[in-house]
Amino acid sequence: MMSKQATREAYGLALKELAVLNDKVVVLDADLSKSTKTAEFKSVAEDRFFNMGIAEANMMGVAAGMSTCGKIPFVSTFAMFAAGRAFEQIRNSICYPRLNVKVCATHAGLTVGEDGASHQAIEDISLMRSIPNMTVINPSDGVEAIAAIKAVAEMNGPCYVRLGRAAVNIINDRPEYKFEIGKGVTLKEGNDVTLIATGIMVDAALEAAEILAKDGINARVINIHTIKPLDNELVLKAAKETGVIVTAEEHSIIGGLGSAVAEVVSEECPVPVLRVGVKDVFGESGKPDELLKAYGLTGADIAEKAKKAVNMKK
Repeated sequence: MMSKQATREAYGLALKELAVLNDKVVVLDADLSKSTKTAEFKSVAEDRFFNMGIAEANMMGVAAGMSTCGKIPFVSTFAMFAAGRAFEQIRNSICYPRLNVKVCATHAGLTVGEDGASHQAIEDISLMRSIPNMTVINPSDGVEAIAAIKAVAEMNGPCYVRLGRAAVNIINDRPEYKFEIGKGVTLKEGNDVTLIATGIMVDAALEAAEILAKDGINARVINIHTIKPLDNELVLKAAKETGVIVTAEEHSIIGGLGSAVAEVVSEECPVPVLRVGVKDVFGESGKPDELLKAYGLTGADIAEKAKKAVNMKK
């Protein structure tokens, strides 16, 4: 049995490490530090932790100001409030002047669970990747989340990191694992169809590949942890070599990974791109696993879509 960890838990651990490694790192939170796990940073560097209260827009502005003084602000709240409520401040105060602020938003997607539609950010990737100068990262597990946080601390410029509430399987605990911003990872080779997934759906894509193998379909599986800048080269290679692509994301099928992949493929190597994601509807309250099943975001759903994609080649 693989161990499980929520990417927000891994975020807290990464911040705790960064507190010791880099004294320029500061952390701002909108009164949710126990939930976002930024309390881990506070426990070792209280003088560099700022609880800004339930004032997300102001928090982004303060972070922007701190970055102009040489600090590296990590700013956290729930994804709905970061990408949604503070969109204008992220756009105008952080990305327009290209300031070195890291927006690390937790509780993204349907797996917020019982909090329901008002808190389930299924549009955040779309919103963030539409802003010039913004880098958008969606880690697949705890290992990748820690690597991503360390990487964004080193890069200069605005960044949005999407993190989840629920514990997910660890899939990247191998010695050769390497995280590089803007570079996708091929987890499994295959020639019949390519499954391109992001975030927690990478695990589901690997499950789908196992289901498909039983039916004699050899699926390639690619983890796209950086949605912007997208690894165009890897995506186009897959399009040319397998002829069909299925994308999978815990996000609306509008504006997220599926849209990003379809955009590059349609321009440079037109092949069918079928999208697995939330189908332009709001979420609802429920347990994470039940919600993923209800909204068609399981390994079985990806496999079904892949079979349809393969049939389009005939």
